[in-house]
Amino acid sequence: MVPPPSTSGKTLMSRVEDALLPLINLVFLLLMFFIVAGQLADEPLPELPSTGASQSQQPYADLLVTASGDWQVAGETLTRETLPGRLPGAQSGQPLKVAAAGAISMAQLETLFRVLASSGYTDIILLTEPSS
Repeated sequence: MVPPPSTSGKTLMSRVEDALLPLINLVFLLLMFFIVAGQLADEPLPELPSTGASQSQQPYADLLVTASGDWQVAGETLTRETLPGRLPGAQSGQPLKVAAAGAISMAQLETLFRVLASSGYTDIILLTEPSS
């Protein structure tokens, strides 16, 4: 006579639950992967000056923040009051591209972002040069 299989005192339902736990974990991890992968943008970032063939070529940006902290649009230095009027409309559906010098502090960028947020800009792309 064959002895019954050893169940270590567990019921059939608890053994099934124990067997499904790794499968549930795997499905959760795959779900998280596809959520993150789906958020990646399809459009590439513009070429930065240090990576291009010509060092004098600048990437296209709606707003330039110079090393001294000045805000420039089309070569014209602007103030907090004049900046929103010179930028493209916040409701255009396109993100605002801001090119910032590497020497800019986060506090200076935070001031700029507060001005942009109060003007209705919610989608901003920050362009910087990679450190070498």
